[in-house]
Amino acid sequence: MSTMTDEEIRQGLQQNRGLPYGAARNAQAEALTAAAEVSGDPALFRQALITQIDAYEYSAERTRMVVPFARLLQEYDRDPAAFDGGHAHALFWRFKWVAGRIVESPEIPIETVTRWLDDMERRYRIAGYSERAVRQSEFYLAHATGDRERAERAIARWRAADRDSMSDCRACETHTQGWFWADRGDDAKAIEVWEPVLGGDQTCMEEPHRVLARSLLPLVRLGRADEARSHHLRGYRLARGKESLLRSIGEHIEFCALTGNEARGLEILSEHAVHLGPLADVDTQMEFFGGALVLLHRLNRLGHGADLSVPYEGTPRTVDELYGILRGQALAIAARFDARNGGSRVSDELHERIGREPLLDVLPLGVRSAGLPRAVPVTPAPAAAPARPEAPGAGLDALVERARTARDSGHPGADALWAEVAARISALPAPEVDPLVTADVADHQALAAARAGAKEAPQLLADVRDRYRALGRAERVALTELRLATAAAQSGEEPRRVRELLAAALRAAEALDPAEPLRTRRIALAELSSMRVESYLRTVEATRTQDHDHGHDHGHGEEHGHEVLVAGLGEFVATYGPDLADLTAEAEETLGRLALSAGDTDRALPLLASAAARVVGADRPWEAVDPLVLRAGVLLSLERPEEAEEAARSALEHAAEVVDAEQQGIVRITLADVLLRRDSAAEAAEHALTAAHWFDQAGLASDGGAQARLLLARAYAGEGRTADAAEVLQSTLPDLLQHGEGQAVSAREFLGNLLRELRDARGAAEQFLLAAELVQGWEDPRPQAGFAQAAADCLSDAGLAGEAVAAYERALELRRLTGEAVVSEARILRSLAWLGLREAVTDETTAAARTRMDEAAGVLEAALARDPEDPELRSELAQTWHQLAQVLDRRVSAELSDEDEDEEADGDAAGREGQDGSGTSPARSTLGAAGIEALRLEEIGLWERAAALYAALGTAYLQERFQCLNNAAWTDQELGRPAAGAARISALIEEVGALPEGTSPEWLLPQAQRVVTHLTA
Repeated sequence: MSTMTDEEIRQGLQQNRGLPYGAARNAQAEALTAAAEVSGDPALFRQALITQIDAYEYSAERTRMVVPFARLLQEYDRDPAAFDGGHAHALFWRFKWVAGRIVESPEIPIETVTRWLDDMERRYRIAGYSERAVRQSEFYLAHATGDRERAERAIARWRAADRDSMSDCRACETHTQGWFWADRGDDAKAIEVWEPVLGGDQTCMEEPHRVLARSLLPLVRLGRADEARSHHLRGYRLARGKESLLRSIGEHIEFCALTGNEARGLEILSEHAVHLGPLADVDTQMEFFGGALVLLHRLNRLGHGADLSVPYEGTPRTVDELYGILRGQALAIAARFDARNGGSRVSDELHERIGREPLLDVLPLGVRSAGLPRAVPVTPAPAAAPARPEAPGAGLDALVERARTARDSGHPGADALWAEVAARISALPAPEVDPLVTADVADHQALAAARAGAKEAPQLLADVRDRYRALGRAERVALTELRLATAAAQSGEEPRRVRELLAAALRAAEALDPAEPLRTRRIALAELSSMRVESYLRTVEATRTQDHDHGHDHGHGEEHGHEVLVAGLGEFVATYGPDLADLTAEAEETLGRLALSAGDTDRALPLLASAAARVVGADRPWEAVDPLVLRAGVLLSLERPEEAEEAARSALEHAAEVVDAEQQGIVRITLADVLLRRDSAAEAAEHALTAAHWFDQAGLASDGGAQARLLLARAYAGEGRTADAAEVLQSTLPDLLQHGEGQAVSAREFLGNLLRELRDARGAAEQFLLAAELVQGWEDPRPQAGFAQAAADCLSDAGLAGEAVAAYERALELRRLTGEAVVSEARILRSLAWLGLREAVTDETTAAARTRMDEAAGVLEAALARDPEDPELRSELAQTWHQLAQVLDRRVSAELSDEDEDEEADGDAAGREGQDGSGTSPARSTLGAAGIEALRLEEIGLWERAAALYAALGTAYLQERFQCLNNAAWTDQELGRPAAGAARISALIEEVGALPEGTSPEWLLPQAQRVVTHLTA
């Protein structure tokens, strides 16, 4: 037998309604219902049953509500008179829930479900309710049993029936009616029906969460991938971690699996691994598992079957193991539904869902996801092998010719072509392969090793040189000699040895037959490379000399080397400009970079522009990308955004054939940055999103990818897509925190502001506090003060009064260190005043709040003594007086409320005697009539002072002035002198009426006139 008192049960029920939905809340509700049943208080028992039903409704145990509801219905049938209007409404409202839950319970026979529905219809008709909710429940039954004709009739009658107090909210109805069309394959109609929810016109506790998830695949199928991406970012943020939305979580996982975002899907599945076990609501379990199975099936096809995925009941499982477990359970549930319904529809649909093929190869989502390990894809065997497979040597000559053309023109696709050539000749017998082709493949492989800084690169290059020499290809020998020299410089060889190799390369070029078409090019390339390498070698030598001389400055020598390089490059451009456009462009780009390093942007910009123009004219547009990107960045730094945008767009246009993922990312992030600064947030987001994708492909997710995502978040925020921005930023925050203290602080501040806008006060406070911690050691205390104050505001909004007070006190201390932030100091003091009244409004708390308000006024008055005309200080002082009056009014209201409670208690006051601050009712003192009147008069005086100060500030403060006068007028009315209040407002009406048209808000005069009418009635 329960030992809980009735009051303890009531308090427990109240507490239960504030707990997060889930198993813990459900268990407590069950215990409270058991205690209420033995209490002997039928009303308390009914209240407990309703609390238990409500707890189940928003958890993964929805179907368990049937039993407590049946008991509640028994209570109603036993004594309908005990249910007043509100309790009867609560009973019938929950009847709808149960009608849906029993359909989702395969152990309840269809005959029983039908009887429940008939009983619901009868009871609703007797109670005078519309049939709208009944027909909605009938639709659920028809859909569950696969009766399409009945479903269509039910939904038609549902729409035709009148809305009344039993109708679901419009958002929930819209969700189901759109789902009806999506289930029938009409994606466009479904999206059209869902639009009021998707657009924010219809919302509720679980919408738009569910519709955002439902809309994902229809939008992708309709080719509206951008909207699908946004719905995923926004929708998953809303659904994450909510038990009652596991179906939606499964839909987000499935969406990721079918759009090339398997890593993201796996992360979402991991976040909800705790729900992978059996659930009380088996229909939700089947739907959630269904989405997970689509992902696991896809991972298997990609070759990840043996990879560890997520734990199941605490044990790590491979993808294939988890797939087998979940598939078996989901199909068993589907079989139970089919057995009850009579058919195989549920199992058939589940099989079809699991085996779905991807809708897109990849849809970049913008969020940071850990990449999947490399794997060998598992592909189904072809239906029939080709009768005559192509011979490895077929078309090889043409392929080699294309590869050589791409190599000689510096085309970005050359690497892929040579890789294909290498693969083709590896399948041929050695005697059948032209030795020159073999040498060219080796040359390509040696060059790739040199670019990567591989230790074996010099030996590979030497071997290639010897091959070409043996084949009599002197022009290739000369080029390889030059590569050997640059590789030696890269590997840190002694300057003397590098110079020897450079000289040898130049001699080899000069020794070429004068009739050789490439002779001039080889000489020019050797000269250009020698100039660059020599500049590098001089720097190395200067550094070594400086170290040897214990830090003596050798800057003059470096400066001389710089001048020599600039002069040499200038001469190179003059000599070879007309004939070798690409090499001349290379020299000009180097000159441009040198000019930038010297701070000479006026010289750098035309050099970069000329370099780009030369290669474009030479039909090598991909080589224009780097100078154009650099030029765009310089122009942006000079606040010449239009020219910067032109350069960035040109770079993107010429990057069409670029295959380097990092370079593609750089081009797009540059353009995105320019566009964002030009207030083109939507297009900036598009390019930032693509940049993030390219950086990910380049293995730079934590570097360039993080910067691209930060830019993407800012672009989304600029578009008003706050939830999208927050999701993207949170995903890449760990990366940004590694990019230096300054960026870490900026990122946390940005995220805090986004979360505050999303009304996630706790999350925002956490970010501001972490930012404050980062800047704690800074010499300037203002950033820390600002973050502490922002955190305090959010903690207050979250209802964490104690934490908010501590944060405000710290912010106040820091503000006072600077002595400059008078307005912030006053606002902190006012916030502390209100926080002191949150727990109780007593003489003591009111006095403390008054002290804080007086202190704020004193700070502002002292500042005004130094600057009497400062409008911000004057408006803040008026606001302080206004809020002090509100504090006093709160005290009067609390006193009058206490008096009313005392009268209603009718002698129960004795039961409250002796309670202290730790009890539920704090001790209070009675002001008495004289005390109340004195406070009201003081309120009026404060509002008059505030209104006068607002009046002096002009018409921009008419709204604030009206608020003060309105409050004073109604307080006059409470003092029994409504005429005085009416006179205040009438004077304002006369004054405002004389102002030029459009000076005052449109609402002010009509509202003021209504106040006068009420006061004089």
